[in-house]
Amino acid sequence: MSPADRPRTTNDSGVPAPSDEFSLTVGPEGPTVLHDHYTVQKMQHFNRERVPERVVHAKGTGAHGVFEVTGDVSRYTKAGLFQPGAKTDMFARFSLVAGELGYPDTVRDPRGFALKFYTEEGNYDLVGNNTPVFFVRDASKFQDFIHSQKRLPDTGMRSHDMQWDFWTLSPESVHQVMILMSDRGTPRTLRNMNGYGSHTFSWMNSGGEKFWIKYHFKTDQGVENFTDEAAMAMIPEDVDFHRRDLRESIEKGDFPSWTLHVQVMPFAEAEGYRFNPFDLTKVWPQGDYPLIEVGRMTLNRNPANFFAEVEQSSFSPANLVPGIGLSPDKMLMGRIFSYHDTHLHRIGTNYEQLPINRPRAEVNSYNKDGQMTYEHSGDQPVYAPNSHGGPVADPSDGLEIGWSVGGGEIGRYAYEKRAEDDDFGQARTLYEEVMSETDREHLVANIVGHASDDVAPETQLRVVAYWGAVNEELGAKVAEGLGIDLSAMNGQMEAARERVMALADHA
Repeated sequence: MSPADRPRTTNDSGVPAPSDEFSLTVGPEGPTVLHDHYTVQKMQHFNRERVPERVVHAKGTGAHGVFEVTGDVSRYTKAGLFQPGAKTDMFARFSLVAGELGYPDTVRDPRGFALKFYTEEGNYDLVGNNTPVFFVRDASKFQDFIHSQKRLPDTGMRSHDMQWDFWTLSPESVHQVMILMSDRGTPRTLRNMNGYGSHTFSWMNSGGEKFWIKYHFKTDQGVENFTDEAAMAMIPEDVDFHRRDLRESIEKGDFPSWTLHVQVMPFAEAEGYRFNPFDLTKVWPQGDYPLIEVGRMTLNRNPANFFAEVEQSSFSPANLVPGIGLSPDKMLMGRIFSYHDTHLHRIGTNYEQLPINRPRAEVNSYNKDGQMTYEHSGDQPVYAPNSHGGPVADPSDGLEIGWSVGGGEIGRYAYEKRAEDDDFGQARTLYEEVMSETDREHLVANIVGHASDDVAPETQLRVVAYWGAVNEELGAKVAEGLGIDLSAMNGQMEAARERVMALADHA
């Protein structure tokens, strides 16, 4: 392109720039002057071109797509995006959990699976992971869990001892840690992993009937995982392997897709179910509540600007649309506050006015002003109630799905134990009945490799007790791999077992 055909450089206000190369100085060798606003503004913007990275899920990638309903779940929910034949534009962001920006894509870590649906009733955000369970079940422990996966305050280094110390002192984590330490902890590509809402949510149909539900996005590409060795080998080859794979697959028209299924539990059945159905560390057996097909999510367009569309995309489980609600899941309750709050800090007061986050539905809000306000209400009243034509709430549209709460004093409680509220039971089933012999071999090797790296001897004893509570043979194999002679550690091993079991009973 000839210089005459190229667009002219401007500043961010559209004013023509004086030069692409030279700052304003006093003579050829003199100092740069302060009033060279163009050079100063370029430096100011450069100094601020990185918003604070996410505390969690910092490194990720994403793509635009469409969700199309293929089943009929209208008997369970009145939400417009789930009605027969509906098509909804959406955006998906996949991410690591613990790793910072620049971290290798293929490290052992859960993956975030965050979805934004631009519905006619407002944005619906479903913020999940590639696992159906999580490490903890109370939001009070979430920050501590994340700190244990990050870096030590004195050295700035990661610590496997810190991770195993937290996990073995939090036995409710064992189901998720087993998934993490299996080959599912290192998915081959983002296209080859499932996604889950993980939490229990609620749906309500047009007749006011309510249900508890769980979301399952099953990859249509098939589940494929790296072995630990293959995942580590990919790091020096391509630290952005997952990001590159997703983008290139969409560029060549190989659009990845996932089929959404839900499990549906009648509202009244939750109270008498054999374990707490709102416990985020447990799955609902599909024999009790089989999968029901809802529709297909297809990613078909890459972001045109990675920063604007991926880094500034923001998701909040508080963004619900009519027909979809929450549950008494304590982790979910905490996330309702946390996500919006962190976006206000990270991106700004009006982050929902950014194009990637802006709803396609009309916005009529009494919120006003704040940093980077773009959309505004003009002469509309800025308070409610008012008598000057401002918007009014319609309870029939904004009806929240509630549930009964028994009497009791305000306090800090664990979930009440039910007949099968056992932290180790579902992990035991996963190990004994779901995993293949190869899966079990890889699991042991991955645990031993991870727990051998800078993990204190007393923590290693709890690691053995932790896995021994799942399956005695599994615990023995971990002990052997760690070089622990159980026959010579009777007293210490028994103390470790007692501590792990006592913590499980307490939780």
